Amino acid sequence: MSHKYPITISSWTLGDQCTFEERVAAAKAAGFEGIGLRAETYVDALNEGLFDADLLAILKKYDMQVTEVEYIVQWAEEHRSYEQKYKEQICFHMCELFGVHHINCGLMEDYSVEYTAQKLKELCHRAGKYTIGVEPMPYSGLPDVKKAWAVVKASGCDNAKLILDSWHYIRAGQPCDLSVLADIPADKIVSIQINDVQAHPYAKSILRDESMHDRMLPGTGYGDTAGFVKMIHDKGIEPAVVGVEVISDEILSHGVAQAAKENFDATKTLLEQVWPEVLQA
Repeated sequence: MSHKYPITISSWTLGDQCTFEERVAAAKAAGFEGIGLRAETYVDALNEGLFDADLLAILKKYDMQVTEVEYIVQWAEEHRSYEQKYKEQICFHMCELFGVHHINCGLMEDYSVEYTAQKLKELCHRAGKYTIGVEPMPYSGLPDVKKAWAVVKASGCDNAKLILDSWHYIRAGQPCDLSVLADIPADKIVSIQINDVQAHPYAKSILRDESMHDRMLPGTGYGDTAGFVKMIHDKGIEPAVVGVEVISDEILSHGVAQAAKENFDATKTLLEQVWPEVLQA
């Protein structure tokens, strides 16, 4: 397993219907080194009656770590709900608790680069020592790498970086070519997430439904996931996490333990072919 680039099963991959210990146990048995948690799945764990100390004890029991924290949204709104403000603070707390140094963030609302960059600057200021990883998604206000990077660059913040997800990258119609990343310093990409796409995308108006229900295992679909990973490698990117985010109703219907195993096995096969050093680093 990789200690430098922990292979992490992202929160959505195992859904939100399992207990915290089931999540950790399934990830460990499958071969993952880390798990991702959303603010919602952290709160679900607390709702089980667990305290922070209990979560840390369960992680220690299975020799596992939380290595990915998400998901701050609506950060560009002038008037954010208290729910979103509190969710942001929960993410900061989770980073402190679990020793995670970056937070995955998305933005569905579509604003100008200048305005969005100012709001990102404010978020980065609130985040302090934590890195804000901005994730471009084709159905969002940051639909591709070009605009997301323009926003990160214009923010002028050292702790503003990008997160690249192969599903979003491919569905945005971007080639897995270094030219797409040419203007972006390698250290401004904090982490990656891998998965795969079906043969044909959902209609543009419901593309997010595909993202939330019908992703495929890395290397088993019709996108160039291998090319995406090779591009990351050739760019010299050193991801804090190699996240596996396969949001699939079908795969999850096999059960949490089996879903974790299928995700890890597919990921291992892909990385052995394209970037085997990740598995030993």
